[in-house]
Amino acid sequence: MMAMSTTESRAGQRTQRHTRGPIELVASALGGPAEVAGKVARLARLLAGYVLPGELDARLRRLRDLGIIDEIPTRIQLVVGARDMLRFWIVPAAEEYYAEQGISFTFHQLLRFLDEPASIADPVGFFSTRDGIIGHLLQVVHANPSYDLELLSMFEDGLAELESQTEQMIAGAHPRAAQIGAIVEEPDYHARLLEYTRRFRADRTAPAPLRSNVAASAHFQVLEKTFGSLRTAMRYFCRLPAAPLAAARHLVFVTSFPEHLGEAAQRG
Repeated sequence: MMAMSTTESRAGQRTQRHTRGPIELVASALGGPAEVAGKVARLARLLAGYVLPGELDARLRRLRDLGIIDEIPTRIQLVVGARDMLRFWIVPAAEEYYAEQGISFTFHQLLRFLDEPASIADPVGFFSTRDGIIGHLLQVVHANPSYDLELLSMFEDGLAELESQTEQMIAGAHPRAAQIGAIVEEPDYHARLLEYTRRFRADRTAPAPLRSNVAASAHFQVLEKTFGSLRTAMRYFCRLPAAPLAAARHLVFVTSFPEHLGEAAQRG
């Protein structure tokens, strides 16, 4: 798989995230009143999904019917799996990457929240809108974008819209270009994302571009095999305990990634 290199940003072609002050970055990420209203509306729609289980069920069935996931996890497995994905994969890999970039992890999460609060409120993405997922893809250099592109496939025009909005970002014509530009960490990320999106639309098995710190780490590569794509992540979720007591024991006593439940062990 191809690595998402940070060479350019370190060599001087730095993004606004590296060169602008905190107050400027916060103001850009927040946007004006119209942008804030749109963010609040998207967050409200997302939060409504948490109390309307029919929407979640419909999305999971669609992903299964499309052949994107093999099996639908139970609610308990979804909760436990989402927690595992955050604590073993998303947060550790991101913390290492931001340390390499010289970026405060905590402040970066604040900027992400101000730019698109819905992207923070839904780590697994099942409650997110089409544009919420696209916004998340545009604002963050992904460890592996496959998961999100597979997730977007549940929307009929999801991948086409991602390609269109990424083209707009590159051309400087995206309506949220200033906000996203205040957050994205690497100057050529959108060009790489656009290239992969086009390859993915033509061939769902096209190799995904890995972020540099993932490609360089044997530990993160093991985790990427499980959490890097939606299909493999849901396989892991379905291997987790489904009974409440067993799930609680897992959350309390399993403090490192259980490799025997991961994709690499299953393939072996």
